[in-house]
Amino acid sequence: MTKSGVIPDELEDILESTALAHIATVGPKGEPQSNPVWFGWDGEYVKFSQTKTRQKYKNVGREPRIALSVLDPANPYRYLEVRGEVEKIEDDPGNAFINEMAKKYMDKDEYPFHQPGDERVVLFVRPDRTTSM
Repeated sequence: MTKSGVIPDELEDILESTALAHIATVGPKGEPQSNPVWFGWDGEYVKFSQTKTRQKYKNVGREPRIALSVLDPANPYRYLEVRGEVEKIEDDPGNAFINEMAKKYMDKDEYPFHQPGDERVVLFVRPDRTTSM
């Protein structure tokens, strides 16, 4: 197991890949909402970026439990689902995290889609349990 104690070692490569994570949250009327996002993995938390105006950010403020799934880019029948909670949210005023993700996913030093006035945050998800195939 990784230092999270939840992610099996043999599946950690999926979290280190450039695959997108499909993040599912609970919407304001109890409906599921799922979107693909860039993400990072530090061995303890799955991290992803949002702006404060996005629905996903509002959803986790109300209900911090989420599920995410990531397909192995080399084998779509191998995947990892992670369930957990957004344990903390940190401001990212200098865009350090989203720039790190732009480097990972696009090989660009700066996130190219930044809009003036965007207030970015980093959401830290602590894995509670996983399923896989």
